[in-house]
Amino acid sequence: MTKLLGKSPQITHILRTLPMIAASDASVLIEGETGTGKELLAHAIYAESHRKDKPLIIINCAALQVEGIEVDLFGRCNADGEIEYRGRLLAADGGTVFLDEVDALPLAIQAKVLRFLEAGECQLQGSYKLHIADVRILAASSVDLQQAVAAGSFRSDLFYRLQVVPITLPPLRERSEDIRLLLRHYGQEFAGSNAVIRYTKETERCLLSYAWPGNVRELINFCQRMALLKPGKSLLPEDLGMEMLPETAASEHLYSLPPTGIKLAQIELDLINQALEMAAGNRSRAARLLGISRDTLLYRMQKYSL
Repeated sequence: MTKLLGKSPQITHILRTLPMIAASDASVLIEGETGTGKELLAHAIYAESHRKDKPLIIINCAALQVEGIEVDLFGRCNADGEIEYRGRLLAADGGTVFLDEVDALPLAIQAKVLRFLEAGECQLQGSYKLHIADVRILAASSVDLQQAVAAGSFRSDLFYRLQVVPITLPPLRERSEDIRLLLRHYGQEFAGSNAVIRYTKETERCLLSYAWPGNVRELINFCQRMALLKPGKSLLPEDLGMEMLPETAASEHLYSLPPTGIKLAQIELDLINQALEMAAGNRSRAARLLGISRDTLLYRMQKYSL
């Protein structure tokens, strides 16, 4: 299992307080953008808790089928009141449940989850009897639950019951000091028996200035892709995707050829004339504006009889 890594102040604080959080049975609400490592943190809390020898049940609330969700979570009894199907919350007795994307729970189910959190009680379908389970709840959301409460899509009482211990994982763009560490760690992890990929200074600058919208998950996928496609190589900026290049670098490749085509010679002649005009006839300066040597400019001028 991949670990939560980092030396930035935000991550350092989380890692420092993690043992204290893990030792408790309090509910934990982990918020952060997609790909920031919410599930990794949940695994870390579970691994250091006194419940680590009991099951960890991971429930992706966004993937639950609306029809049958109550049975899936809590269970079902037969006509005699005997448990016919033990739902996932009941099956986690003594252990931990991680409710990922908890904001996706329907409002009607949120009320039942709240009761389960408050008293460990759940009423199974087909029975009037209350069943008890001792379960610790960890929850995560990639949306702002306070905004969801204000919008009426999430119960305020459930929100406050979940966030006994609130943790916010910062996006990678706000912890840029961790990027080198993460690139080095996952580069080594995915290298296997091959040499580890390396980065030129220009490439590293591109990666450090990139916004990483997919956060740590995107960085992990990038390292795995490069280890497969460029094993042991020294990566150049052109090995990166266009979206990873700084705007100035990317703009050098953004000239679009119109469907009707162009007259390249005419464009070259026009640019030379513009450069000479901007340089007031100074050929050395005009050459610098065009990014070519003075001798190359003189050759092109002779070519076009300038």
